[in-house]
Amino acid sequence: MLAYIVRRIAYAIPILIGVNVLTFALFFVVNTPDDMARVHLGVKRVTAEAIEKWKLERGYDKPLLLNEKSSGSGKFTETIFFDKSVRLFVFDFGRSDQGRDIGYDIRTRMWPSLAIALPVFVLGLAAYITFALLMAFFRATYIDFWGVVLCVLMMSISGLFYIIGGQYLVGKLWNLVPISGYDGGLDAFKFLLLPVLIGVFSGIGSNARWYRTIFLEEINRDYVRTARAKGLSEIRVLFRHVLANAMIPILTGAVVVIPLLFMGSLITEAFFGIPGLGSYTIDAIQSQDFAVVRAMVFLGSVLYIVGLILTDISYTLVDPRVRLQ
Repeated sequence: MLAYIVRRIAYAIPILIGVNVLTFALFFVVNTPDDMARVHLGVKRVTAEAIEKWKLERGYDKPLLLNEKSSGSGKFTETIFFDKSVRLFVFDFGRSDQGRDIGYDIRTRMWPSLAIALPVFVLGLAAYITFALLMAFFRATYIDFWGVVLCVLMMSISGLFYIIGGQYLVGKLWNLVPISGYDGGLDAFKFLLLPVLIGVFSGIGSNARWYRTIFLEEINRDYVRTARAKGLSEIRVLFRHVLANAMIPILTGAVVVIPLLFMGSLITEAFFGIPGLGSYTIDAIQSQDFAVVRAMVFLGSVLYIVGLILTDISYTLVDPRVRLQ
C-alpha cells in the first residue's frame, strides 16, 4: 500500500514540474516582461525608462534563466525563473503586479469558495446518485423514461439560465435571499443558500444521467444475477452490490471537482459577488495581473494532482485488485 502511494506521488512530480515550466514559458518567453510593462502602463508611447522602472519595482528586471553578473549559486537564484517559478514549489507566491500579498489573498478567499463548493459537492453527489438509483430501480418504466427526459432537458440548458433565473425568482420575485453579496460568520448562510441550491440543481441533468448509465451497466453483470438468484431483494442488490461496484467510475468523476473545492467556481462567484478564489482569478485576468494568474494556475495544477493521488488511494479501498498493481 505504501509503495503504491509512493509510486503515484513520484509520477506526479514530473507532471507538476512540466506544468510549471510550461507556464513560465507562456508568461515570460511568449509574453515578455517588456510586453507586460506596456500593458500595465496603459499608454501608447511608453518610454524605456518607464518600462525599466516598472520591471524593477516588480522584480522583472533580472535575467530569465541565467544571471551572468552574479557568481556561484546566484547565477541561478538571482533570476526571474527562480523568483517567479521555483519559489512556487514552496508556495511562496510573492506579490501581485498591484503590490498585494498573493498568499494572504488566497488564504482569505479560499473560505468563501469552500463554503460554496463543499455543500454543492456533498449534497450534489447524494442527489445525483439517489436520482440515478431511482431510475435504475424503475428501469424500463415511465419513471425511468421521464427521468431521462428530464435529465436531457436539464443538461441542455445553460448554467447561466439557472443562475439568472434563480436570482430573479428566489431573490427578486420572492425576496427570500439576497441576489448577490457576501458577509462573514453566520450571516453568510443567507448569501450562500441560493448559489448552493443552484449549483446542485444545475448539475442534476448531466450527472444523474451519467450515474444511471453506470448503474445499468453493473445491473446486467453476472454477479447481480447471482445475487438475485440467492433471493436478495432488488433494493439490497442495488445498494449492497451495484453501488459498491460502481464506486470506481464515481470516484473518477468526483476527482474533477476537487480543484474547484478550493479554486471556486468562476461563473458562480462572479454572478453572486462571492469574494472567493474564482472571482479573484477573474479579477486578475481582467486587470491582467499576470502574477496572480500564474499563482492560480500553479495552485490549480497542485490541487488536481492531489485529487488524482487521493482518487488512486481510494481505489485501493473499493477495489482490492488495485493494491496488487
